[in-house]
Amino acid sequence: MRVRFADFHLDTEARQIRRGTRDLHLSPKAFELLKLLVENRPRALSKQELLDKIWPGVFVSEASLARAVSEIRDAIDEHSRNDGFIQTVHAFGYRFATEGVIELAEGGSPADGPSCWLIGKDREYRLTDGDQLIGREAGVAIRLDSPKVSRNHARIVVSGRDVLIEDLSSKNGTFVRGSRIEAPTSLAPGDEIQVGPVRLRLRIDEEPGNTLTEAWTRDG
Repeated sequence: MRVRFADFHLDTEARQIRRGTRDLHLSPKAFELLKLLVENRPRALSKQELLDKIWPGVFVSEASLARAVSEIRDAIDEHSRNDGFIQTVHAFGYRFATEGVIELAEGGSPADGPSCWLIGKDREYRLTDGDQLIGREAGVAIRLDSPKVSRNHARIVVSGRDVLIEDLSSKNGTFVRGSRIEAPTSLAPGDEIQVGPVRLRLRIDEEPGNTLTEAWTRDG
């Protein structure tokens, strides 16, 4: 199984998780826990079921499971027990969120069609058909780590080559081509958007699976 959530890519067969171009390293037990939760989403798995599957035939305490959960949350920079991807189910166990999780086709790219990207200075965000939230809240599709970005700052809606962006009453605004938007606004390839202080550029590639990096000027 290959899935994308936020800017992470998980390949359970290759036992690999990456953030952009950087490999993240999890212990074998933590990776197995992540794999189980993702493959069974949105079903909540009990602590006992997880212990039996990850440590078969071995008695370990729930503290071992909690450490593995913490290891995953640290790796994906997520610290909310209830609102992130790894969600705690009180007095029962854990589940993996479904919102913002995209299952990828063979080869690591979503289904055929135009490939849309938001290109930042040091990170690229793959856009898929449908709604995607932009903000600093854990669990949003496009997470921007800035205190000047609202928790749920903007919404971007993709339908093939048609891309709209809408500000969600953010404090510092969303800008398209240098102007603050007050209503859903269409984007064209090459358009620059600004979410709080973060600048991104829309790229549309007609050949799925090929990521083309946008060139940035010194001040951009």
